Amino acid sequence: MAVEIVQTTAMPPAIQQVLDREFHVHRLWEASDRNALLKQVAPNVRGMVTSGGVGANRALIEALPRLEMISSFGVGYDSIDIDCAKERGVTVTNTPDVLTDDVADTAMALLLAMMRRIPQGDQFVRQGQWPKAKFPLTDKLGGKKMGVLGLGRIGQAIARRAEPFNVEISYFGPRRKADIPWRYYDNLVAMAKDVDILMIACPGGKETEGLVNQAVIDALGPKGYVVNIARGSVVVEPALVTALVEGKLAGAGLDVFADEPNVPEALWKLDSVTLAPHVGSATHATRQAMGDLVLKNILAFFAGQPVLTKVV
Repeated sequence: MAVEIVQTTAMPPAIQQVLDREFHVHRLWEASDRNALLKQVAPNVRGMVTSGGVGANRALIEALPRLEMISSFGVGYDSIDIDCAKERGVTVTNTPDVLTDDVADTAMALLLAMMRRIPQGDQFVRQGQWPKAKFPLTDKLGGKKMGVLGLGRIGQAIARRAEPFNVEISYFGPRRKADIPWRYYDNLVAMAKDVDILMIACPGGKETEGLVNQAVIDALGPKGYVVNIARGSVVVEPALVTALVEGKLAGAGLDVFADEPNVPEALWKLDSVTLAPHVGSATHATRQAMGDLVLKNILAFFAGQPVLTKVV
């Protein structure tokens, strides 16, 4: 008999096909009454497939007394109650590495689009303004100083992409990285004072919540830029929005927000801001690779083999 699993969100079609073939899947995201479905299937469910966006909170984990494993689609796992998983002996996996390049590419795209006002230029041409007026001058990336908040896989990939643009790199994190040539700061405000661009690439979760606060934003100042491809929770969003509206920051490139998919309306009409709907890893190839890793982890676990990318 197939292992019964709960699935909290849809997967790419090819991945869904395999899940449906290999497991008895209970589609929680399609249920009209989630609680009723959980109560009905709880005695038999041993696995879960979820995503970094949906996650698995304590209530969901504790509703499944036989749960053994959670395979998550995404590198971030701040939306999964890891403490609860540890308490209950539940294995959690994620999908690191396979999305690094796409997220780093998105970060650089946001940075360039924000500084060179690429979306605004596109609209300027489409609206027939070019024959009537000159497009305003924009800022230059080359020669700028970038401070990377969180120099993990993605942070390092962004830094390597920025260097050929003649961008000077520094970084902040809980500890200095071995064999890294860039300047290390153990104080985020101090780094913000010294750089032109704050690139946010750290994990989400309690440890980084509100890390980019009013003091950091003030330290960047009116010529400073922020790019966030990490989690909206890392930034004190009201402080960021106010600074952008009042011209106390030069601009922002944002792929993530505090209350997705709700984006503060104050940002919608600001030419200094480039907005994206949390699409850092959203390419066909990478989403397929992420889905493949979700499958490999959950199939390995229930075959009694080691999982590939274990969180806990």
